[in-house]
Amino acid sequence: MELAKYIDHTFLGASGCHDAVERLCREAAEHGFCAVCVNPAEVARAKNFLDGSSVKVCTVIGFPLGQNTFAVKKFEALDAIANGADELDFVINIRLLRFDPEACEKELEGLSLSSRAAKPSVVLKLIIECCYLTDDEKVLACRMAQRAGFDFVKTSTGFGSGGATAEDVKLMRETVGPVMGVKAAGGIRTREDAEKMIASGASRLGCSASLEIIPS
Repeated sequence: MELAKYIDHTFLGASGCHDAVERLCREAAEHGFCAVCVNPAEVARAKNFLDGSSVKVCTVIGFPLGQNTFAVKKFEALDAIANGADELDFVINIRLLRFDPEACEKELEGLSLSSRAAKPSVVLKLIIECCYLTDDEKVLACRMAQRAGFDFVKTSTGFGSGGATAEDVKLMRETVGPVMGVKAAGGIRTREDAEKMIASGASRLGCSASLEIIPS
């Protein structure tokens, strides 16, 4: 149960069986996972299915490349909140981070402000997609997220060239300090993987293999 509370039980596939979201929600409620993470089109259905449960509904914004315009990301976030999302995982625009960091930070600040104006309790996470970044860029992205008022930084979308590593989680934790959340996601398939990420500083885990990770 303690390990289950770290997990965002995730289904972000483009396909799957007809009852994939309902099954995800049922499993999350049964096992006491922290949240389910679904695509924006599934938020309202997941929220309705989890009504009365302590499980939060998380969705992804600007997924998976982060290259939408600010206006599109803002609309997507507000629409997700209107549909019942409790947590939003934004994907950073890596090109903007590299070539115009001031504009990137301004975008993050705007997304944070508009989301909290719509729902003050919303939890905001920034996916920095570590597999494409240098260590210096990872540190810069984490510090931007902190200044912009995000609650978490997150390693990966799970759709890039690599997923979470213990080294990246450790670097992110050292950068943001003990209070801000660090979410490890991508490639976490075993209990050993999960425990390694937590030992390195992760406070949340994004997992599609959640049932293989927790004790039976």
